[in-house]
Amino acid sequence: MTEIAAEPLLRTERLTRHFKIGSALSRRTLHAVDDVSLAIGAREIVALAGESGSGKSTIARLLAKLYKPTSGEIYFGGRPLSSIRSRKDLLQYRGDVPMVFQDPFSVTNPVYRASHGILRALALHRPELSRQQRHEEAERALEAVGLSPAAEIMQRYPYELSGGQRQRLGFAQALSLRPKLILADEPVSMLDVSIRIGLLNVMADLRDKQGVSIRIGLLNVMAGLRDKLGVSVLYITHDIASARYVADRLIVMYAGHIAEAGPVEEVLARPRHPYTQLLLSAVPDPRAELHVSEETDMGEPPRVIDPTPGCRFRWRCPLAIDECSQVTPELRLLMPGHQAACHVATADEPLRAFG
Repeated sequence: MTEIAAEPLLRTERLTRHFKIGSALSRRTLHAVDDVSLAIGAREIVALAGESGSGKSTIARLLAKLYKPTSGEIYFGGRPLSSIRSRKDLLQYRGDVPMVFQDPFSVTNPVYRASHGILRALALHRPELSRQQRHEEAERALEAVGLSPAAEIMQRYPYELSGGQRQRLGFAQALSLRPKLILADEPVSMLDVSIRIGLLNVMADLRDKQGVSIRIGLLNVMAGLRDKLGVSVLYITHDIASARYVADRLIVMYAGHIAEAGPVEEVLARPRHPYTQLLLSAVPDPRAELHVSEETDMGEPPRVIDPTPGCRFRWRCPLAIDECSQVTPELRLLMPGHQAACHVATADEPLRAFG
């Protein structure tokens, strides 16, 4: 976890979520998230990357208070979320930290116009606004994510919008609440590549720049949320290449644990954990010959049901030592802001495990 000078906007301390599975006679425990400590600063985009089943979406749902932690704590603005008791405080938090889901078709109700979801969210989370003010706020949010003319978009039905426009609509709904942090759970995974770049750019623009015109496309939306309006974003993705494009910091997860964390360019240029190297070796290179090496074809799935002590990546790691099967590695600082949970990682030249 990168050290942040001021109190981070949101942080977790040893956040854990387990699920009971199986029948009453053969009860087992799935360790979805174990001892995760992370922080997100103001005006920051943090990418949370990893393969399916690594615990990324579970973390998002814990931060959104859709799941209750098994143990550990979440702090928002220095306040523990476990202290939230009233419905008013819960609505306030969910307005400050809304979530954008993966499926753009789940954002809208097919029997209502595109304006319905935004106006309903505004009535729930910002009851002080008049009817006219809610419409003005909805139009402002739509324009901010590149949906214009906003008044016309609001009158359309979902079937009249493309997948990219629906995903922008999800960001507009979150943005209309004047949030401090948006939880974006793989928001571009169901969109084609040409649309993804636009969404990331908008996310960056809304963080830092004041009054910029919003660039067209969908990956632009996330960058724009930070650059223009100062909104932080937790960008959850399995596409580590897109993390480089938009994020300030990168957190790599494997089997419910954080494997590596640090500034995005530093982690991608000099990965210290073998799993990060494996992810990078899987990024397609159009200039390379098409082949699958023996090293990268190690498809052992993560073992997260009643896991034994030790590194959960050890069955796939060519650098594993005896300690890896006995002691679960803790995140340790290797370089300023750059951490890895690996017994063999060093601050010197990165060990070459894959690629």
